[in-house]
Amino acid sequence: MKGIQIVFAVILLAFAGLSQAVEVTPVTNAATEQAAEKASSLINLNTADAEQLQALKGVGPKTAQSIIEWREANGPFTSVDQLLAIKGIGEKTLAKMQGQLTIQ
Repeated sequence: MKGIQIVFAVILLAFAGLSQAVEVTPVTNAATEQAAEKASSLINLNTADAEQLQALKGVGPKTAQSIIEWREANGPFTSVDQLLAIKGIGEKTLAKMQGQLTIQ
């Protein structure tokens, strides 16, 4: 009789463990979510069109077109600092927009 009680207790514990495993709550990492959000809001210099480039601080239609022309003539950007080669973009303008840019 004692053996049956032990087996029954083990079975109950096993089922209790399974029911807890089913009730797992997903854990989210706020830092990971924020990083993903920020990355999706960055403008990729190598794929952005003129409209997207104009969303950058200090970039108007002419500068946006110059960025696209530079990219077409020289290939993809390998550094955000290469924007300094474009007429109308200096150190101050680059500093304003740097946090909005990515090169992927």
